[in-house]
Amino acid sequence: MAGAPDSVALLLFFVFWRAPAPYAGNTKYNEYNKGALDAVGGKTAGMTMTVSTMQLGVCAAYAIVLWVLSFNPIKLCGLQTPDRQKLPGTKFTDILKTIPVGFCAAAAHSASVFALGGDPLFGQIVKAGEPVLSAIVNTIFYGKPPSLPKWCCLPIIVGGVAFASMKKVEGAYTLKFDMTALQFGLLANAFAAFKGSENKKLMTDKDIKARYGGVGNQYAVTEILAFLISLPVMFYTEGDMWPKFLELLKTSKELQFNLAMSGLAFYLYNELATMTIKTTGAVTASVANTAKRVIVLIYMAAITGKALTDEQKIGAGVAIGGVLIYSVIDDLLAPKKKAA
Repeated sequence: MAGAPDSVALLLFFVFWRAPAPYAGNTKYNEYNKGALDAVGGKTAGMTMTVSTMQLGVCAAYAIVLWVLSFNPIKLCGLQTPDRQKLPGTKFTDILKTIPVGFCAAAAHSASVFALGGDPLFGQIVKAGEPVLSAIVNTIFYGKPPSLPKWCCLPIIVGGVAFASMKKVEGAYTLKFDMTALQFGLLANAFAAFKGSENKKLMTDKDIKARYGGVGNQYAVTEILAFLISLPVMFYTEGDMWPKFLELLKTSKELQFNLAMSGLAFYLYNELATMTIKTTGAVTASVANTAKRVIVLIYMAAITGKALTDEQKIGAGVAIGGVLIYSVIDDLLAPKKKAA
């Protein structure tokens, strides 16, 4: 591999994936996403689905550009030579089998945009509870329940999210949270779980995997499908707002910039996440993903000017800690292999 050593490249992938670095990372996506939603008038403007769909449109356009150029520059983030990325030799049946992944990707993304548009801070706390929905989905629909130790971690995560929803009023606690952030955050978690399982099921087919020629092509096709699936939903739900959105897009530099950058950041950080998981394994990536929640919460509190309440701080800490334990508990409790 030409360029920096793999160890250095891996460190840089983590930085660009998770840290608040310019033009990259989950943190910057959240900032650009908020900027795009604010530019169209916020959560009450009736254009949230349009913003979500156009972000996927940016992803689809970027994927096509990669195929036109026949190489993917993502490894430059790790100071390594870019890989070639030619148009995959997939069959029509391969695309059909990828549609469930594209549908779940579209639904998870749109639900996340609605959740974060409702309340960027509480939305992140709800999204931290993704393992709970993943456990339910995989148990009911795929017959793959988590281990007993993992099940025992779920009440900690649920309890943390629940406590983050509390607010002390006149000496007593009462539920107070953004319903949009809660409902769509849960939907995003559920569809993310379906996406992960469908994606894993798809890639167990060695022939399809070979025809895609790598995770880069598979991810590109998924994002294009997600965009095409989102389009009719956008026009059905917010079609009457399309002329107004186009006018804003023509005149608002803020919307142009944040829409383009949120779409690009979304594509890049997910691709970097895939590369990191492939290199390090799921446990290390899970720990990094848990740390990300803390970084994003602090960063979004700073740029929104909305401080976390004590209940949100404690609840988020408990939920995120529960996610961390959930991610590593099976490995911690696994019997150690005796040295030969």
